[in-house]
Amino acid sequence: MFEKTGVPSKEMVREIFPSIDRINKGPVAVIECYKEIPCNPCQTACKYDAIHVGEDINHRPEVNRDNCIGCAICLSKCPGLAIMIVDGSKSEETVQIRIPFEFYPLPKEGDTVKALDREGNVLTDVKVVKVLNPKSFDRTPLVTFEIDREYLYDVRNIRLEVQP
Repeated sequence: MFEKTGVPSKEMVREIFPSIDRINKGPVAVIECYKEIPCNPCQTACKYDAIHVGEDINHRPEVNRDNCIGCAICLSKCPGLAIMIVDGSKSEETVQIRIPFEFYPLPKEGDTVKALDREGNVLTDVKVVKVLNPKSFDRTPLVTFEIDREYLYDVRNIRLEVQP
């Protein structure tokens, strides 16, 4: 399925996610690189030695979850928008997800937006918690939203419902 659609299976997604115990400790990067491609900006950007690609930049990145503090610098540097930060430490009912968001209009804190799965299907409404867009992120704003834990492994993006 992945080879035809580019959409990873639920098993592929679960394999790259940290344990729920690690997610509940605080923010941590999840890197959804399922193919070996020549890329390593995430490793270069990480100041905490938490992302390793290795000598061959075709290798898939691996996250040292003990070193990762979820700072999100890697999100803004990933040209494939393949990284998100998950944080389950703030609530037992919800998790916060931080994603790169290169669409306009940019949501605002407090907005309600549609959470999407990896195929672009609407999962549920979510609340935008934070929007970061400093010049150092090279025109890649980061949007943090809060979603029910039941969608943790399904959510991958958001969509604004623009009123005419």
